[in-house]
Amino acid sequence: MESVIKRKQFLKILEERMEIRSLRNIWISGLLLAVLFITLPNQGFSRTVRTSKSTKSKEARTHQKTQSPKTTQTAQTTQGGLQCDAKSAVLMDGLTGQVLYEQNPQLRIAPASFVKILTLYLVFDALRAGQMKMDDLATVSERAWRIQGSKMFIKVGDRVRVEDLLKGVAIASGNDACIALAEHLSGSEEVFVTKMNEKAKLLGLKDSQFRNADGMPADGQYTTAMDMAILSLRYIEDHPEALSFHSTTEFEYNGIRQGNRNTLLQKNIGVDGLKTGHVEESGYHLTATAKRDSQRMIAVVMGCDKMRKRAQEAQKLLEYGFKNFSTVEAVKKGAPFGPVKVRRGKVKEVTLIAEGDARVTVAKGKEKAVSVIPQLPPNIVAPIQKGQVLAKILVQNEGKVVKEVSLISSSNVEKSILPSWPVIGAGILGVAIIGLIGFWWTRRPRRKKF
Repeated sequence: MESVIKRKQFLKILEERMEIRSLRNIWISGLLLAVLFITLPNQGFSRTVRTSKSTKSKEARTHQKTQSPKTTQTAQTTQGGLQCDAKSAVLMDGLTGQVLYEQNPQLRIAPASFVKILTLYLVFDALRAGQMKMDDLATVSERAWRIQGSKMFIKVGDRVRVEDLLKGVAIASGNDACIALAEHLSGSEEVFVTKMNEKAKLLGLKDSQFRNADGMPADGQYTTAMDMAILSLRYIEDHPEALSFHSTTEFEYNGIRQGNRNTLLQKNIGVDGLKTGHVEESGYHLTATAKRDSQRMIAVVMGCDKMRKRAQEAQKLLEYGFKNFSTVEAVKKGAPFGPVKVRRGKVKEVTLIAEGDARVTVAKGKEKAVSVIPQLPPNIVAPIQKGQVLAKILVQNEGKVVKEVSLISSSNVEKSILPSWPVIGAGILGVAIIGLIGFWWTRRPRRKKF
């Protein structure tokens, strides 16, 4: 009888221990489940952040590429049997930089007054940077006064406004005005020329070397039609205000009136610049740019044997460009895309905008072959800074990617103080499980001990 009682007591003790062990297992399982729910979202966020940083890094590299000096592409089209009566020639879309026609584009030729485009480029750079003002007075040196060739006819010791000197270079092609500007900006022409060559390298002019600021014949001074097209493109892009000088047909200083040597300005065909040039050893040059509706063309002809021929050949190139090609504005700067969902932010979504323009040159009739493909992320993790690169747009022409444009945030998005809903839900679930276990523990039936 006593052994039976002991056996029953042993079984009760064993049963109680099993219940306690079972309760511990349930409690531990609930705790692990709560921890699992709390931990997993954070891991997901970690992966999202890493992905976001990786994307940002790639976009930063793309952005750096787009900020480097623009390179040109030769249009993959036939030149339609077009012939230019010049030693060298290039036709370029003035908005896309795409080359539409070329003839001996890398032939090195003495630049003559084409040099003045770069001289003016540096002066407009200085004006924008605040290093000089239009009303500043430059003192004319004897060196500037004695220079030969085309002149503005300034005199030694004269104090001439920078704005008048700019007109003297852009309209009258004054060599004396070039020297006066170079000395006023850099102290000497030699220092100024060093800056010219540094600027040329920065712009990507691979076949140009400059020895003076005015274009007078000099040993080792040369350029090419391609380099002049690139220079003209960048000059107009950076300083569109300069065209008001280049498009003026005449200029008067000290009672002497001179006309602009670019005769295409008087033909009402949209020409608003840019520069003529001539030296005996290389012939007659002309860089002409024209704008019609939403298009701009740049034509460069070098080495014509007659003065009137340079205008004829440049006009021929311009007409060829306008009548056979279209410039498609695929993406406009500031155009909105999205919105894109924001995670862990004070707002739920953010709109992305195009960081810059994207234009593509196509043959007439093929405008619809240009397509725009935004590559938007499914979501973005806060915080986000205004202007931060977050995505990109691919611009395709006949299925081939020809340009990329970065998409940036249109506004700042601060990180939310509260955790995300998955984290909150996991926490509530964990607390509920622990509460249920505690409730069950306090309400379980107690067994009497023998």
